[in-house]
Amino acid sequence: MAKKTRTPAPPTQGPKRRDSKAGSSSPLDAIPLWGFLAAAVGILAIVAVVIMSTLGGSKKVDAVALKQTMTAAGCTLRDVKPYPPKDRQNFHNDLPTLTSPTHWSTFPPAAGGHYAAWAVWGFYRTAVNPRQVVHNEEHGAVALWWGPQVSSSTVDQLEAFYNEKPTGMFGTPIAGLGSKVALTAWTGDPTRYYQKGYYGIGHVAVCPRYDEAAFTAFRDAYRDKGPEGTPASYNEPGMGPQ
Repeated sequence: MAKKTRTPAPPTQGPKRRDSKAGSSSPLDAIPLWGFLAAAVGILAIVAVVIMSTLGGSKKVDAVALKQTMTAAGCTLRDVKPYPPKDRQNFHNDLPTLTSPTHWSTFPPAAGGHYAAWAVWGFYRTAVNPRQVVHNEEHGAVALWWGPQVSSSTVDQLEAFYNEKPTGMFGTPIAGLGSKVALTAWTGDPTRYYQKGYYGIGHVAVCPRYDEAAFTAFRDAYRDKGPEGTPASYNEPGMGPQ
């Protein structure tokens, strides 16, 4: 029997090394490692800014400009810390029933103790219990309030304003506000919300009438910035506790 010959495998050939002395090295070879690391960190920072901008977390409130706009409309704007909760773990436990005595630092209420179930998101012509509305504010609501003496035409204006951007908005009349209208919001850092001594800030603007510029400025400054960090997709009209 004839002896079979095995064809040897072709030799493995590595990439040819260019002679660096020939002046043909890549320009990247001249960049030190720390340069690449700095570039990577910069890219990550840009990505983080884009993400935070998308979530609305990086947008700073121009407090001076907002104050000027509200004052020009005759509104009184206040930023007030809520009273500390009785149970630090849960503001919801402060008002266990819809008739529990309230203890808020502003009127209409902008932050603090509230009922465990928030109200179904929407615009109401009949009063919604404020103990629930404060829970909506914790989720990022800008609440529109009006007193019993406010004209129906003004309420129509408020509803039209609500309908422009209803996500994260809430509307309800409230006793005790007379002929005035108001906006409230509760803002805070979700990463600090359950730290001892941090409760966020309540914002309340009481106005003699509806003013489009003032109401738009307040809405754009504070909507969907609640201390719990609830996504805006949970604050759509008609959504309520599951």
